[in-house]
Amino acid sequence: MTDVEATEPLVRRASGRGITTLTLDSPHNRNALSARLVAELDEGLAAAAKDPQTRAVVLTHTGGTFCAGADLSEASAGPGTAAAAASGPLGLARLLRTVVELPKPVVARVTGHVRAGGLGLVGACDIAVAGPGASFAFTEVRLGLAPAVISLPLLSRLDERAAGRYYLTGERFDAAEAARIGLLTLAADGDVDEALAPVLDGLRRTSPQGLAESKRLTTARVLRAFDRDTEAMAELSARLFASDEAREGMTAFLERRDPAWTR
Repeated sequence: MTDVEATEPLVRRASGRGITTLTLDSPHNRNALSARLVAELDEGLAAAAKDPQTRAVVLTHTGGTFCAGADLSEASAGPGTAAAAASGPLGLARLLRTVVELPKPVVARVTGHVRAGGLGLVGACDIAVAGPGASFAFTEVRLGLAPAVISLPLLSRLDERAAGRYYLTGERFDAAEAARIGLLTLAADGDVDEALAPVLDGLRRTSPQGLAESKRLTTARVLRAFDRDTEAMAELSARLFASDEAREGMTAFLERRDPAWTR
């Protein structure tokens, strides 16, 4: 990363006509969930929650990847580092819960690829729309990891058979399949913004109180999963990240080679 990149925001904010847009803008690492990006996203969500003019938040991205999941360069640095702690399992769990608990709906606008922890971010959103160029994969299993923390918002929303297949194989699937299995609200055939227009128009017409209370109804089951399983899922994720097998998987990924167990 250059000095200029280090000072530029990784999450850009814009507001207008009742919508706050938060744009993940860290193309150098495919919008990975680095400690800094997570902190800036938290700040953007908190500001939107306090803004009386904001009816909803749109979460989108620059570049060809919505979010690549964990920043493996930080994760591979070891659990004792500050960056690894901030962007680690508990940090991710807190971020996902913030999205779910925000009193205003969060809408994912996806036009690119989504991998690993990025699927948890999409799953935490209340509404998620993706275009024909989007693709999705739970790649953790190929790195010696498991989609542990992101299961908190996902497993109550995904088709069980589909979760079994894609968690276990790491296969890539498209937006139409993501909508079929419950990861997306809508797979747009063409322009994503055209597909989003009636959704955002509907959100602009809502009352703040009605919106907040209606969201509570739709997220109650997901929040019960956070209450019940956050500690266990964070511990599982931390244990896997610290394992020799995961270190081999992450190193192989960063070195662009097959891990030792590949057949």
